[in-house]
Amino acid sequence: MNTMVADCPILLTENALGRIRFLIEGEGNPNAMLRLSVSGGGCSGFQYAMQLDSQKNADDLVYEQDGVRLVVDEMSLELLRGVELDFVEDLAGASFHFRNPNASSTCGCGSSFSV
Repeated sequence: MNTMVADCPILLTENALGRIRFLIEGEGNPNAMLRLSVSGGGCSGFQYAMQLDSQKNADDLVYEQDGVRLVVDEMSLELLRGVELDFVEDLAGASFHFRNPNASSTCGCGSSFSV
């Protein structure tokens, strides 16, 4: 298994970090990490996935930003490198937003993209 890696290629904004900490506290599992991944599908070709996970797989890399651990598999990392993950609250609701410099287009809801 891979160990903690320095220099995270994914930026979690302060708002995202705060919301992730809140979700981890709600889980009651101090070993929980945010898992980000990409899979085929969605209306634009690839879709983002996020979940709390306390396990890491052989092909996972683990990063830490301000006390929040982020786990990403090597294949997903190629499509997520340079992504900024933000958490936005407004009149329309609250949600995580991906800003992906690798995406050539995104769907209207922002949960899928193409390269």
